[in-house]
Amino acid sequence: MSRFYWVRHGPTHAKSMVGWSDIPADLSDEARLARLADHLPGNALLISSDLSRARATADAIIGARERLPDDRDLREIHFGAWEMQAFEAFPDQKLLRAFWEMPGDIRPPGGESWHEIALRVALATNRLRSTYPGRDIVLVAHMGVILTQVQAALGISAYEAFAHRIDNLSVTELHWAGQGWKMQAINHLP
Repeated sequence: MSRFYWVRHGPTHAKSMVGWSDIPADLSDEARLARLADHLPGNALLISSDLSRARATADAIIGARERLPDDRDLREIHFGAWEMQAFEAFPDQKLLRAFWEMPGDIRPPGGESWHEIALRVALATNRLRSTYPGRDIVLVAHMGVILTQVQAALGISAYEAFAHRIDNLSVTELHWAGQGWKMQAINHLP
């Protein structure tokens, strides 16, 4: 059995849509990072998105775990022209609402759709699962990335997946026993 421990990176304190923008995480809560590191299996492999907020979080919790190279496919959804914009600043509120209320093929201008990020992350997890069969893997990534896995494990719609909260420095645990992902925990805060 493979066990994947999805960790959302430390907080950025941004008040806008942050996807591929490379902004740092606030990792000042050392006690919380220590609790998180202690909660995760010590013999797990550790991988992160290539964005600095995920990389720095992974480095803060690595301990004795083996670090795999950063994976660009674990990046947050690409918001394109919406990147770093506040919700109320969008000129096309109808398209913005449709993106969140009917996630699927709708994409921000120059960005990617929900289906595109879900496929990108599924390919990355399948690659990791087949390369490291039966291993525990800690994956430090982003809210949208983790929600794609919640959707896949629970067999729910993207809209239903959006109802799940994924806090910074939380753990969402999924197990693979050969017949698909089984949800063990969503948004656990050690």
